Amino acid sequence: MRLFRLAKILSIVSRYGIDDMIFEHEPSGRLAALSRFVHFWRHLDSPRAVRLRLALEALGPIFVKFGQVMSTRRDLLPLDIADELAKLQDRVPPFSPELALTQIQLAYGRPASEVFAEFNATPVASASVAQVHFARLHAKDGGHEVAVKILRPNMHGLIAHDLALLDTLAGLLEKVWSDGKRLKPREVVGEFAKYLYDELDLMREAANCSQLRRNFKDSKLLLVPGVYWDHCTTTVMVMERMHGIPISQTEALVAAGINLPALSRAGVEIFFTQVFRDGFFHADMHPGNIFVATDEVHHGKYVALDFGIVGTLTDVDKNYLAQNFLAFFQRDYKRVAMAHIEAGWAPPDTRVDEFEAAIRSVCEPIFDRPLHEISFGRALLRLFQTSRRFNVEIQPQLVMLQKTLLNIEGLGRQLDPNLDLWTTAKPFLERWMGEQIGWRALARGLQHEAPNWARTLPQLPRLLHQALNREKPGELAPLVAELASAQRQQNLLLGLIAVLLAALLIVNYL
Repeated sequence: MRLFRLAKILSIVSRYGIDDMIFEHEPSGRLAALSRFVHFWRHLDSPRAVRLRLALEALGPIFVKFGQVMSTRRDLLPLDIADELAKLQDRVPPFSPELALTQIQLAYGRPASEVFAEFNATPVASASVAQVHFARLHAKDGGHEVAVKILRPNMHGLIAHDLALLDTLAGLLEKVWSDGKRLKPREVVGEFAKYLYDELDLMREAANCSQLRRNFKDSKLLLVPGVYWDHCTTTVMVMERMHGIPISQTEALVAAGINLPALSRAGVEIFFTQVFRDGFFHADMHPGNIFVATDEVHHGKYVALDFGIVGTLTDVDKNYLAQNFLAFFQRDYKRVAMAHIEAGWAPPDTRVDEFEAAIRSVCEPIFDRPLHEISFGRALLRLFQTSRRFNVEIQPQLVMLQKTLLNIEGLGRQLDPNLDLWTTAKPFLERWMGEQIGWRALARGLQHEAPNWARTLPQLPRLLHQALNREKPGELAPLVAELASAQRQQNLLLGLIAVLLAALLIVNYL
């Protein structure tokens, strides 16, 4: 099976001249010359980006999905290829209604007519991994209108084979591409595999949807559909049907009375709230996954759909981003350079002054200009080119954040070309950073550690008694260390209480 699949892939690669695109990066040029000699009969008239997109479409859903993900990695791709691959987002043909009904039967062990009061076998949306149908639950289940997401059949076996072949191709790129080792194509494939396997489990997507809905409960900006857990399986997900206008239909939005500039600012706030408040964000925010509600109750709110890909950030990631954003807003490019070196992303022997000057040349033109005059995609590309010069390693955990920021840029351009992203985001980020590094952060840390202190402090007399009654001196060291640690925590707590009491006395005196 794998050999047959490999033969098909090689045939398509040859037909569209993808081998020529790969071998041109081999330093010696011998492989490119050999390929042209073997394929002397081939005429490649179409642009390389178009040929690559057509080849991925011919290879099937997994390669289409890979092309979609790679379209966001402008650190790895030329702009013409990245722009062409972005066209793959909504061009996946659906599977047949018969197969959809078969998948329902396999998931529930009974036909769709018994699971749903109504089920439209014609899909309303189709993607590389799954497609969506509208339905209605039975009256005993509430009779609600729902959207039913169905996984494409036989995906696991096909994915396993194709990922193995992609990994082999990535290994080849590392050897023939001059930047292969630094940009880690095998790690990119591994990251793609992780997100792809996550998308194949629709229970995981349902959990992502539920988490995002909980994070934005009672939000005035964002609606997230509810999940009907009793009807969810690993291959079928049933959620609340959402109504609205696709965000790409700007004329319809204006006709519905939507304030586009306000909508664009709300989108920025939603994004930064997800990233910095929650560390959990919708990472597939292309226009096909975003609607705008137009009913009286939710008029003007965003509606999020498709939760197969979400991004998460650790406290370390958020702290790094906070330092960089603060430095960017203050135009302290030396601090940006130092943050990269201190994080270990740039070599320790990097000259800070040269790195600072390179970052300044990229970032300075961005500030104080409306969005329509700049491109964050090109700015990111120049930053990555700068990072290549200074041997900065691309951090895989921030790839989804970069991708989502580019999506936000596209939405902002579409809704309000005059949006100044920095001016819109700056107050929110400054408020968030104040909460992270100011008195609020200290209070939150004290609240978080208080239960540990409450458990440790009463144990001090017992630990001291046990330590003094020990006969073996060698066993005393761990207890002394634990005692000293507890004593330091107690001293810190008493010191903080003293400072707070002094502050209160000063305030009352004034």
